Amino acid sequence: MSVRYSIVIPAYNEELVIEESYKRLKSVMDTTNEEYELIFVNDGSRDKTGEMLSSLCDKDKNVKMIDFSRNFGHQTAITAGMDNSSGQAVVVIDADLQDPPEVILDMIKKWKEGYDVVYGKRAKRKGETFFKLFTAKVFYRFLKSMTSVDIPVDTGDFRLIDRKVCDELSALTEKNRYVRGLVSWVGFKQTDVTYIREERFAGETKYPLKKMIKFAMDGLTAFSYKPLKLSSLLGAVLSVSSIIWLIVSVLIKYVGNASVPGWACAISIPLFFNGLILMMLGIMGEYIGRIYDESKNRPLYIIREKKGFSDGENC
Repeated sequence: MSVRYSIVIPAYNEELVIEESYKRLKSVMDTTNEEYELIFVNDGSRDKTGEMLSSLCDKDKNVKMIDFSRNFGHQTAITAGMDNSSGQAVVVIDADLQDPPEVILDMIKKWKEGYDVVYGKRAKRKGETFFKLFTAKVFYRFLKSMTSVDIPVDTGDFRLIDRKVCDELSALTEKNRYVRGLVSWVGFKQTDVTYIREERFAGETKYPLKKMIKFAMDGLTAFSYKPLKLSSLLGAVLSVSSIIWLIVSVLIKYVGNASVPGWACAISIPLFFNGLILMMLGIMGEYIGRIYDESKNRPLYIIREKKGFSDGENC
């Protein structure tokens, strides 16, 4: 049966926040006086997250759980939640309570005004290091400059999307997901709601530096070919520069009757060029690797169990 709102909550090792996250979300959604469902996606947690979600499903008919067979990643968990949602409006929010559930009410107001996508725009981010704040700011603006898709800056995955937008996203089959970019790519009428992002309620961040780098590469390679074009341009410039340097060296030796000094330069310059070549090969490798992922045509995720859904939907 269709409901008014679907709240998709990806969770990975969040046993310290699940109970509070559920209470806050339930408190907010009950004020709407409309039908809703809370879809928690257990992304292969190794703690008690799955058990706690199963218990919530038993005591609250509005709570549903999708339990992955292993950890498939945050963006995939969001995708699974949207694929299995039935609401006329779908909200994506993390379980860690950094994005205040109360902002959902503001998003619903904008949706009822006729907007198809309402994304949360962070006016301030509490409890995060200078390094993370700086790199995030630089990346979002760099990505925006590198692609023709208008991906809003200072935003995350916290957003409300209309049913028709959700259906279009479910039809996209690419494996290396960058959901916030895909939402912008499909278009429709979009606006923002500004809010202050809080510190984590408890637990540790699930996005260490390694995952942040991969996430950034997914976003860049999914929406821009400019790195490949820049690599080609840089290669051409280096080739021309090498030819010019060769001609100058020959003229100095045979016309000026002098030798070319500087063995240090003779060694360091080729090393520098070789480093650039390897960097360009690495950029091409990132794109080729993603093509390889797509060609395998494996399922995006595997569900071990679904709980709280109707009989026809449960595993």
